[in-house]
Amino acid sequence: MVGQKKKRGFTLIELLVVMAIIATLLTFAAPRYIGNVDKAREAVLRENLASVRDVLDKFYGDTGKYPQSLDDLVTHKYLRKIPLDPVTESNKTWVVVAPENPDLGGVFDIHSGSSARAKDGTLYREW
Repeated sequence: MVGQKKKRGFTLIELLVVMAIIATLLTFAAPRYIGNVDKAREAVLRENLASVRDVLDKFYGDTGKYPQSLDDLVTHKYLRKIPLDPVTESNKTWVVVAPENPDLGGVFDIHSGSSARAKDGTLYREW
């Protein structure tokens, strides 16, 4: 026994204790992370809606009518590209609201195309 070296390493108990501590910490961190992701998505949606609505008003102020489609805002260089709906993760799902007078164009307002509910209980498509 004099010539044998003592093996170094962790025992199974030590590894299980460390894994239990990590799992406990994750139970506190994961819900906060998921909640913050949803909160950030809602903030981005609010900002995208506000900026597109502002651009629609500027387009109307400059031309006297609303654009026929959201693509017209890009064509006339009011936007570089149509922003994403962060809830649906697509720029093709925007719900377009036409003006009451069809002679004024095709896009008066936009809403999210999602049928999900926000943290406050309202529907994203009603924002």
